[in-house]
Amino acid sequence: MAAARLSVLTLNLRNLADRWDERLPLLLAEFAALQPDVAGLQEVVYVMQQDRLLGAAGAGQYEARRGWAGRPEYGNALLLRAGGSWRAGSSGEGDRLDLGLARSAHQAVLRHSAGPISMRVVNTHLHHEIDGAAQRDAQVESLLDWLDGLPPAQASIVTGDFNAAPTEPACARMIAAGFRSAFREANGAEPDVTWPSGLIAPAMDTDGDPACLDYVWVRGAVRTVGARLCFDRPAVDDPTLFPSDHRGVLVELEVG
Repeated sequence: MAAARLSVLTLNLRNLADRWDERLPLLLAEFAALQPDVAGLQEVVYVMQQDRLLGAAGAGQYEARRGWAGRPEYGNALLLRAGGSWRAGSSGEGDRLDLGLARSAHQAVLRHSAGPISMRVVNTHLHHEIDGAAQRDAQVESLLDWLDGLPPAQASIVTGDFNAAPTEPACARMIAAGFRSAFREANGAEPDVTWPSGLIAPAMDTDGDPACLDYVWVRGAVRTVGARLCFDRPAVDDPTLFPSDHRGVLVELEVG
């Protein structure tokens, strides 16, 4: 069969902080317009159903797969679009990895309905301290060891807020393991900034310099067709209001 298309999003939702009630309509509107096949979300508050609210925003139907981090009601989520060419396998206890420091990764395997193409999608959020490069590198090492122990797939995709600039050891370790940044593959370079977005809020995070922190990594039989930033525009009537404190990354892939 010919290569199959897949659109993948990564976005840190910034939990309930920083003007959540005002940000929510912006998040819903853009997600409804984008309708990616897969969305890796970070800082999701499950009891507020933040992931499922986004999944219900547009015409598509989405299944939410969650990977808690630090506490059971909070963490990461994968939104997997139902009814299309890709089908997600059953969720199991081995689908989540504890990375320490209240961080985790979780995964799902997708199979194409028209042929023998299998793809593993992993979503994660790494340690956030400015001086935590060594801890992030160790978390990536654990993630890669975990992936190596899972059944093989033709392609692997890792989404997430790595809290690491492209020059950090965590990114170098991903590259050494055969992963490519989809944004760089499509555009020749990483975006200058994915955090902060431009959001202004009373308790906003101001630690660290603006940088590219968010990635979609690909490995195996997958090619990047295009990549761009998203969730990066302010409200029409308020230039200080953005969907999140992070910008999202949306990529179009060919798998197989």
